[in-house]
This record gives sequence, structure tokens and C-alpha cells, in this order.
Amino acid sequence: MAMRIVVGGDNAGFNYKEALRKDLESDERVDTVEDVGVMEHEDDTSYPNVAVAAAEKIARGEADRALLICGTGLGVAIAANKVKGVRAVTAHDLYSVQRSVLSNNAQVLCMGERVVGLELARALVKEWLGLEFDPQSSSAAKVDDIRAYEGD
Repeated sequence: MAMRIVVGGDNAGFNYKEALRKDLESDERVDTVEDVGVMEHEDDTSYPNVAVAAAEKIARGEADRALLICGTGLGVAIAANKVKGVRAVTAHDLYSVQRSVLSNNAQVLCMGERVVGLELARALVKEWLGLEFDPQSSSAAKVDDIRAYEGD
């Protein structure tokens, strides 16, 4: 099943967001890529606005996953996690990316342009696209516990 992906970031993550968006658009596992900003490097829209816009698309079922880039990946993750039903993680290594989906069913991957090299970011996003949460796994109950805190 081809995924619907939302991408976004602030001006500190603009260059990676653009590069990774292009990679996603050319990946056969991706059906659509929607860019929620920023659209130019000089745009000073704050990352919480972009992250929440992307997360709300996940929460409404308009997208399957989101990729958010800021300077560290931390701020966009914090902001995206404010949206009910969204699980966003910051990950800069292969194991964390894998566990984010396989153990936590996270829909949002956040990275920092100032923290990880572009080629590693590309490899991590490629891996991320191939991962799928198993609702029958031993982690499913833990994800249900997380959702219970939101009142689901």
C-alpha cells in the first residue's frame, strides 16, 4: 500500500526537508507527498505551527505518516505530540527509527538538520518507509496504554 506522507519543517530544517521531500516523491512506496512548509529558507514561521499542521493531518486520517525537520528534531516532535492520537519521535539512528514504528507505532519521524548528515537522513527515511507496525505484536498493548492516556 502506497503511503500518504506530509513533510514540514522550519527554516533551520528547510534544506533537508526539500531534499527528503524529493526523495519521497520518487519512492514507489509513496502515493502522495504534501508539504506544509516552510516553503522558502527565509520563512520564519515557527516550527510548532508547521508540526501541528502536519500532525493534525495524521489525526484526521488525511495522511499516513509525517516527516518533520527542524534544527534538532526535538521541537517539532514536542509540538506534534500535542495533537491527540499522534506519536512523534526524534530519531537519528537506524535502531531508533526501526523501534519508533515497530514498538511504538509512531506516525511522525522527526530529525534535526544540525544533528545528522544528509546521507544518513536519507537512509533513515528509506528504512522508515519500509516499516510497518504489527497490531498483534507484544508492543501493541503498550501502544494501547499510551492511547488510553489520551482517552481513546
